[in-house]
Amino acid sequence: MIPGFLDFIIHIDANLGPLVLAYGPWIYLILFLIIFIETGLVFMPFLPGDSLLFVAGTLAATGMLDIITLLVLLSVAAIAGDSLNYWIGKSCGLEKLQCRFPRLLKKEYFDTTGRFYEKYGGWTIFIARFVPYIRSIAPFMAGVGRMSYPKFLAYNVLGGICWVFSFTLAGYFFGGLPVVQEHFNLVVWAIIIISLIAVASILLGVVRFATSKDQCPPDGKSGDR
Repeated sequence: MIPGFLDFIIHIDANLGPLVLAYGPWIYLILFLIIFIETGLVFMPFLPGDSLLFVAGTLAATGMLDIITLLVLLSVAAIAGDSLNYWIGKSCGLEKLQCRFPRLLKKEYFDTTGRFYEKYGGWTIFIARFVPYIRSIAPFMAGVGRMSYPKFLAYNVLGGICWVFSFTLAGYFFGGLPVVQEHFNLVVWAIIIISLIAVASILLGVVRFATSKDQCPPDGKSGDR
């Protein structure tokens, strides 16, 4: 029973249409919980995220769901999920994790994580939203790395809204096209790959910026005036 239930949840994006007909308004609660759990629990990254938003947007275009309700409710779910994940990571703490996994998790690893999130944590949280699996890990590590919560929350809100709006509206405007319906899985993977390319470009820009900022001319003066 449990394997069958897990398989159903993992592929709920493919069964969303019948579920809307079966559960009516309760489907909003189901969608909220799936997005909340996928982003809120570090060990649940296998739940559908991108594809579920896209399908929900597609069904909204047919009138089966309300697009405004989806955008607002799922944005709240994504933001709340990341916040929960952050506090779980922070409550675990460096000391507890090191005590439980002393050989695997060394102090210098956490020191490096803390410095990384102090410098690049904001954009990491934002970018991670668009990368499957990583979006379930990044907020947890932000908590472990003791990233300040106000900074985390600002990028969490920005990333959550952009993620939900982009995929849901993509489904709303393009999900009904015959070519999209016939090659739905390819379309979802194309969206993910485009997101990864965008992420890689941003990360490359961050690395170049950090490198140029940390390096000074031999005379100690900045070359940019």
